[in-house]
Order: sequence, then C-alpha cells, then structure tokens
Amino acid sequence: MPSKLNRRRAVFVLGKIDEILAWEQRKETERDTKFVELGRYLCEVRAGQYWRLENLKSFDAFLEKRFPGSRRKAYYLMSIHEHLPPQARKQLKEVGWAKGIELAKLARRDGQHFDCATWLHKARQLPKEEFKQEVERELTGRETEPWEIIYFKLYQSQMPVIEKAIETAALMLGSDRSRGYCLEMICADFLAGANLDNGNPETLLFSMTRFFKFLPGDQREAFLGALSEKAS
Repeated sequence: MPSKLNRRRAVFVLGKIDEILAWEQRKETERDTKFVELGRYLCEVRAGQYWRLENLKSFDAFLEKRFPGSRRKAYYLMSIHEHLPPQARKQLKEVGWAKGIELAKLARRDGQHFDCATWLHKARQLPKEEFKQEVERELTGRETEPWEIIYFKLYQSQMPVIEKAIETAALMLGSDRSRGYCLEMICADFLAGANLDNGNPETLLFSMTRFFKFLPGDQREAFLGALSEKAS
C-alpha cells in the first residue's frame, strides 16, 4: 500500500522544483548552487512519492514531465546529493556541478573511504575535461583519450530505433561499454557494409580495425590465428 501522502510538504517541494527550473531559464549565475538544491528536492520527491499529488503513475513520469529533453540530468543531480558528503556539496559552487558528477562517481565507489579533500582540490585546480580524465583513470586504471560532447537534434519518431540499436550494441559489447562506444560500433558496421562491394578499401580497413578493438583478448587471438591460417 502506498504511504500516506504529506500534501503540504509535497506542494512545497514540487513548487521549489518548478521555481528552480524556471529560474534556470532566466539566469546563469549561481547555477551550481541551485542544481545541488534541485538534486536534494528530487530525491525527496522520489522518497515521499510526491508525484502522486499530480496524479502521475510513477517517479519516471514525473521526471518526463519536468525534464522532457533528458531525464539523465535529473539522475546526475540526484546522484550528487545521494553520494557526495555534505562538505563536498557545500563547495560545489566553486567547482561546478559537472565536476560534481565526477566526484559522485568516486564517492559512490569509495563510500566512507572517499578522499574528499584531495579530490576537491583536484576539481578546483584542473579544467573540466582534464578532471574528467583524471577520474576516469582512477576508476578504470587506464589512460583515456581526449573526448568531446556532440549535440544534434533527433525527432521523437527517431528515438525508438536509435535507442534499440544502442541497446543491442551494448549487449554485444558488454554493459560496461559507454553509449559512445556502442554508437561507434554501429557506425563502423555501417561503413563496413557500405564498402564491401566496389567501395573504398581504406574505409573498410578502418572499420574492421575498429571492430577488432572491441574484441576481448582471447577472441582477438582467435581472429588473428584464423587470418594466419588463411594467409598460409
């Protein structure tokens, strides 16, 4: 049975969320402080089921209504509130909420052993992209290549097939692979198919090389062994 709804508190928190979202569209200053506050309120909406006040069926439906472009941002903000210790959240205004997301990844992994002071110092000193790479090295134990975020518009009618393709690629590559890797494999597959017959052999070679990179170690050896047998 659903818990008793605290209507007074729900009205206050839902109003705060709408106030911050409206504020975001008007002002750029103090953005990070407000986003930390927004993450806290979103966590409370989920815990208290305040979305029921608007006759919605789930918390996801609530996020879909407030964040029609992408719910991922909301979950990032909630992760900051849930995993960063209070002293780190207080200082996010200095480092920015984008770096806060990276700090939350470390805090989620390390729990009570999270070295808050050291990583906050790095967050203040390093540019955003360098800090992201530093966190990636810490989490994975390997170097990462430079990267960038690419934005382009998609229509709602296009989303199902794109999401399905990325989901299928993730099943093939492993769930630890990013959506960027999955998209790269899809594109490599397209280029390979487009250049099989009377196409550009350089493009085909490039695509096959990228495919080879995705293979686990034992499958790489098996692939190279099969090539050696055919060559001989």
